[in-house]
Amino acid sequence: MPEMTVTVRWPDGRVTDCYSPSLVMHDHLAAGTTYRVDEFVRRASVALGEASERVRARYGFTCSASAASLERIERSAAAFDRHDSVDVLAMQPSLPAPQEAP
Repeated sequence: MPEMTVTVRWPDGRVTDCYSPSLVMHDHLAAGTTYRVDEFVRRASVALGEASERVRARYGFTCSASAASLERIERSAAAFDRHDSVDVLAMQPSLPAPQEAP
């Protein structure tokens, strides 16, 4: 199962990496996009929940690293107003570019 890192800049300028055991984060967040703090937390929570369930389906247990990532995100977000902005700076690995139809 591919792992990924999402790099974000919080409203205070601090840059952190968020781990996910699955590329599902690409379904909920986009690099180069700014989200309100509450929206970022909501999207990250849904994505990390899905990632953890993918681990459960494959290995029979949820991903503790996913839960730890969400806990760090929620703890960081609690320091800001929900209307403040979080910038998603990068998502690694990125998704492959769509292939053109022949």
